[in-house]
Amino acid sequence: MKSKITFIILALSLGIASFAQQDSQYTQYMYNTVNINPAYAGQRGMLSAFGLHRTQWVGLDGAPTTNSFAVHSPINDTNVGLGLSFINDRIGPADENSISVDFAYTVQASENYKLSFGLKATANLLNVDYTKLNIYNPNDPLFQNNIDNKFSPNIGAGVYFHSENTYVGLSVPNFLETKHYEDDGNYSTAKERMHYYLIAGHVFELNPNLKFKPSALAKMVQGAPLQVDVSANFLINEKFTVGAAYRWSAAVSGMVGFQITDGLFVGYAYDAETTKLANYNSGSHEIFLRFELFKNYDRIISPRFF
Repeated sequence: MKSKITFIILALSLGIASFAQQDSQYTQYMYNTVNINPAYAGQRGMLSAFGLHRTQWVGLDGAPTTNSFAVHSPINDTNVGLGLSFINDRIGPADENSISVDFAYTVQASENYKLSFGLKATANLLNVDYTKLNIYNPNDPLFQNNIDNKFSPNIGAGVYFHSENTYVGLSVPNFLETKHYEDDGNYSTAKERMHYYLIAGHVFELNPNLKFKPSALAKMVQGAPLQVDVSANFLINEKFTVGAAYRWSAAVSGMVGFQITDGLFVGYAYDAETTKLANYNSGSHEIFLRFELFKNYDRIISPRFF
């Protein structure tokens, strides 16, 4: 119980002091691109549905838990892709739900490369239950009224430059710096800051049965250190994926995945903290399931690695 109260108060205090709120954290971002870049919608060339569950810092009560679901698809034979996603984030007394609609338009940039432009529209609903806190001053006006389904809209955009083996993307999922709650203009429990995402990767075919995919993601937000994730995955016989990742000054990760059927892929990642926080938790777990309806037989023979 003590660890729960300590963690919740620390997280909430940091949010009040910096007026910043981090977006959801993903280790397997390379499979979850549409959540951070709307220009990715429809880029797999088929209907793709993706569900993920992340439990962070296991053993530390009040630690973040994330559930997300996204579906996206190209529209017939046009250059348009559409997507719909849902994210639920829980941390301490806060519970936030986000529903987003993604639109992407793709143009042929060269013989081998395409350039996609994307727009994202999001509705956020925030709940904060202050009764879950052990409040030092019960008369503090900041904690007198819970937040119930506080609505805030947002918009975002992204670009995605890619070929069959290479991709680079830049995006800002949320442009509006929305204050979720204010009391007479003096207090704010959470404020959305713009998060800038830069993502890149390449697939090397080492031999007909082995592909190597290094990738990287950089996340920049005012009031927080630059976050850089680098990863390396191997695809064996178009079925089994194994890899590792490193989050700069934060965690190391191991990842595995398996193509169960032509349209069903499952993956798992484990994060081990490299900071002092490792003394208070046993790591983070992330599992996802991707289901796809193939547009043509070629996709079944050679499934996309990204």
